[in-house]
Amino acid sequence: MNTIKTDKTELFERTPVTRAVLSLVVPTVISQLITVIYNMADTFFIGQIGDPNQVAATSLSLPLFLLTTGLANLFGIGGASLVSRSMGVGDAEKARRTSAFCIWTAAGTAFLYGVLIYALRRTILPAVGADAETYGFCESYLFWTLTVGAVPTVLNAALAHLVRAEGYSGQASFGVALGGALNIALDPVFILGLHLEIAGAAIATMLSNLIALLYFIVLILAKRGRLHLTLDPRYYTLSQGIPKEVLLVGLPSSIMNLMGIFSNIVLNKLLVVYSNAAVAGIGIAKKIDMLAFAIANGLSQGVIPLIGYNYSSGNVKRMKGAIRVTLVLSLAVTTVGAVLLFTCAGPLVRAFINDAETVHYGSMFQRIICVTGPFTAITTVIISLFQSVGQKGKPLVLSMLRKGGLDVPFMFLLNALGGVDAIAWATPLADCGAMLAGVLMFIPFWRRAGTEIPATKEN
Repeated sequence: MNTIKTDKTELFERTPVTRAVLSLVVPTVISQLITVIYNMADTFFIGQIGDPNQVAATSLSLPLFLLTTGLANLFGIGGASLVSRSMGVGDAEKARRTSAFCIWTAAGTAFLYGVLIYALRRTILPAVGADAETYGFCESYLFWTLTVGAVPTVLNAALAHLVRAEGYSGQASFGVALGGALNIALDPVFILGLHLEIAGAAIATMLSNLIALLYFIVLILAKRGRLHLTLDPRYYTLSQGIPKEVLLVGLPSSIMNLMGIFSNIVLNKLLVVYSNAAVAGIGIAKKIDMLAFAIANGLSQGVIPLIGYNYSSGNVKRMKGAIRVTLVLSLAVTTVGAVLLFTCAGPLVRAFINDAETVHYGSMFQRIICVTGPFTAITTVIISLFQSVGQKGKPLVLSMLRKGGLDVPFMFLLNALGGVDAIAWATPLADCGAMLAGVLMFIPFWRRAGTEIPATKEN
């Protein structure tokens, strides 16, 4: 086996743990926040039109668009874990082949997904809750973001994970932030300036992701010889157990995304019975609450390479230190965020749309779902820990519990008991249950760490 020694080896092996964690997670958190902000920008600028049906259409389309995140996580997080562990044991060749497999398979899968959504739109859109008032808006939005834009959207996010696995967290986060900043800048131009309304939001999203993808391609080409990552299709392989390892490790994040989509679809279908304003309100509330989730997700994803590298090289003390620092940071920041979102719920929702019914629902939902921040912080750190060390079953279980496994049954129960005023409580109840399950899985791992960590064996 051979390896590429770079200045990033110092970061993984010898830089003080707190400084190493911060250097990896701060850019990741910033990029996650910018991603959320540009997603919020779509809703914000569409809301300025004053049409609840177009705001509702963005909420109804969101689950289908978010499936691209699931595809990116499947190949990006799964690939990042295997790349960092391969680096930890000095196997540069496997790291290269892993990156080639992830990049090209992600591109092909994204293309097929975009085509499928367009071909089946007349069946899929009514299934996610689109009615006569929102169908045309949903169709227009998904054509540009998925049929045309699925490949750059998926590859942009997947390459960010893979670049981050090499220790280039700042460069990875810049690429994601670049796409977000462009989307924010282009939204008012296309939506309001060119009067394209919801289609303008979709075109802005597609173009910003395409430009971000071009940035990552240039970055990888410019750093040839210093990166294990490669765009060369000659390194593509289905051997060495790479597909299985990538897919099984990335599957929990992808499943969490899929279950989140299923959860959102169920919630929208239950709420649309009451009104499109209720759908718009929960959509705005969830976009705002994504700020807290973005912080927790950025912290947990950013530290994956550090944990994976030290796990595979057998440095248990450093691995544990990274986990401690990440957990403390996640809890502190998400707790403060939850307090702010709770106290400012009304003004935040009102900033998106000046429609009394939508603001009423959005404010009520926001105050309920924002309390999940600390629960989410603990769960995402534990999921990322297990992904970092190559475990598959535990992250998968936690992902399914958090979204779909617990919240969907709670939605039906609470809707039957309290209707629209109670249904949003399903989210904090499910997140609390997933957190408790995660802690029960984490404690035995923590106690065994140091006695059962071989460099190459997977659990």
